[in-house]
Amino acid sequence: MLAALDPERYTIIPVGITRDGAFVLEDNDPAKFSLNAETLPVVADNGTRVRWPQSASSRELTVVDGSGERTLGSIDLIFPILHGPFGEDGTIQGLLDLLGLPYVGSGVLASALGMDKHFAKTVFQQAALPVAPWRTLTADDWAESPGMAYAALEQLGLPAFVKPARAGSSVGVSKVSTPDQLAEAMINGLAEDTKVLIESGLIGRELEIAVLQGRPGEPTRASVAGEVVVTGRDFYDFAAKYQGAPGVDLVCPAPLAPHELADVQRLAIAAFEAIGGAGLARVDFFLTDSGWVINEINTMPGFTSISMFPSCWLASGYTYPELIDELIAVAVAHARHGS
Repeated sequence: MLAALDPERYTIIPVGITRDGAFVLEDNDPAKFSLNAETLPVVADNGTRVRWPQSASSRELTVVDGSGERTLGSIDLIFPILHGPFGEDGTIQGLLDLLGLPYVGSGVLASALGMDKHFAKTVFQQAALPVAPWRTLTADDWAESPGMAYAALEQLGLPAFVKPARAGSSVGVSKVSTPDQLAEAMINGLAEDTKVLIESGLIGRELEIAVLQGRPGEPTRASVAGEVVVTGRDFYDFAAKYQGAPGVDLVCPAPLAPHELADVQRLAIAAFEAIGGAGLARVDFFLTDSGWVINEINTMPGFTSISMFPSCWLASGYTYPELIDELIAVAVAHARHGS
């Protein structure tokens, strides 16, 4: 994103977050954080500390370093390119709301719902949207009564997937093809969260739709569909998403009949609006013999060169820089409108 933002149009202040949660001022150098399959980039603690505004009456960021404290200027908009816990679960959004800083993407509630697969499915069900059958179990359930998990697996059928309820990027997800694989899958899932979902494995095509919020008074938009074609892996996992591992092909636009595309676009927009989404989302589906089923919604989807969200909009007429410009323009318009 740093490489795509127009420096003639934007003054960019890159804020990194270290593993310990310190906000540091980073270099405006795209190459520093390029994805490398061997070693994923890490924000190092360089000794600087970015300070948020003292109150909602100011949008001024400051930084403290070896030479003292200096201003970074008044901020128009935050683009929180963050995944997983503390990034897309409503926590950073709550901080920005308290400070009165406008930002790209969904607010606290929609972010929290999108992050929690159990509650997202519950909301989708209430909105009469199709979801795969599932059971949710906590770490205490597994410790005190593991038979509950095996009973759920028997009821849901094989294959099934065990997923942390509130992790991102397919971290901690396991495919369970036989009952003797369940224990390891539960352990892996509970290493990432205190509750997991056991979900029926669906047979069908895996397709994704990118969603963009309109400006105030304008409708939400949906892209063409992209398809995840798994050829040599159990599923579309972290290594395939972020490290370019083989065994998965991303096809965009996906071959769909016009009525199929119209149906899935309608469902994607309905899912986005059901959780009260804002800005953007990627909604993942399975096309089964019985029709469309929503897998999940991501309120801050991946933005890498191999990610489906920008790929779907590229196939729908937006270049990568134009897509970022549009997201910024939509967020600024809603901030000015107070919506």
